[in-house]
Amino acid sequence: MQPFKEKVFEIVKKIPRGRTMTYQEVARLAGRPKAFRAVGNILHANYDPNIPCHRVVRSDGKLGGYNRGTTLKAKILKKESRHADT
Repeated sequence: MQPFKEKVFEIVKKIPRGRTMTYQEVARLAGRPKAFRAVGNILHANYDPNIPCHRVVRSDGKLGGYNRGTTLKAKILKKESRHADT
């Protein structure tokens, strides 16, 4: 696995339930602030359930993509926000 991809996965794994980060924030924390589209591409190809890529959203507040569909992404995020403190 490439170092940038590994960094992206490590950052996304640490996003707590009920919280989100933007693609741009993940890119910045991974050391490549302008690589937010690369972050999206990396996460779109992720099927590992241990990496909660549904918790990464666009900077404009929209959901962004999700390889299992944006309807499911919205549903998961809504459910997690209700149970964030439990």
